[in-house]
Amino acid sequence: MTFKNVIGFGVAGNFAGHLEQAGEATDFLAVEVKEAIQPKAIFPFYVPSDKAGFLSTYPLSHDIIIPPNDADNLQIEPEVALLCDIEYQDNRVISLIPRKFAAYNDCSIRKPNAKKISEKKNWGENTKGVASTMFDIDSLAEGGVLDRYRIASFHKRDDLVSRYGEDSPVVGYSYFHEKLLTWIVDRMNNQQDVGPTEDITMHLANADYPDQALISIGATRYTEFGETTFLQSGDTSIVVVYDGSKYSQDEITAMAATNEFSAEGMSVLVQHVA
Repeated sequence: MTFKNVIGFGVAGNFAGHLEQAGEATDFLAVEVKEAIQPKAIFPFYVPSDKAGFLSTYPLSHDIIIPPNDADNLQIEPEVALLCDIEYQDNRVISLIPRKFAAYNDCSIRKPNAKKISEKKNWGENTKGVASTMFDIDSLAEGGVLDRYRIASFHKRDDLVSRYGEDSPVVGYSYFHEKLLTWIVDRMNNQQDVGPTEDITMHLANADYPDQALISIGATRYTEFGETTFLQSGDTSIVVVYDGSKYSQDEITAMAATNEFSAEGMSVLVQHVA
């Protein structure tokens, strides 16, 4: 499945501690929030429009990451992605309806001087990752199917497989369920071009108000290894979104070590770094 007609957004700062580990917390000091746990912003990573500059390049891949030529501080960002229908009224978003979810890698460059979040997110083709296995979902209501799932991530170099992000429950997101969707809708309509954030209404208009959005809803915290280890050519990135009622953390770790995953109850994204 490809998403070339789907606009792509990410959520920044939706897992406590991640921005601090990524060295990005200071980027958002000027961003006003209503409560301490609120995410900081949404950002575009792909806009299907020839008016979108570098964001018009389709960055998603199921199996490869191509590093930038001018940076060596590239990190896995393990997340859940939601494929949502967008409903509009008078060119304003009135609702997001989740249809599917999958494992996602919001692979990012650490660029301390970047003016916008998006500058760290899309540097060409095959720079992001979404699993080919997506599961149906009909809502984000509390108690729904996604509440059982967890996010795990691993890094492989040579024959050594290491845990990269903390194995985290999806319900551990700071904003989740309908609260998250309501907040994203508000940001799609009202976020301004200030500091690291962008005017989302402009991107929606440039894309001629697309019917769907692929939204990555935030990266987990890193392990100590993940916080200090950057991707190199030849490495493998692994992100697993799995049903925590069916599998233990140890079972997922064992599967990652052999790169042999179950076909049931998990969305797996394995990407080779070119």
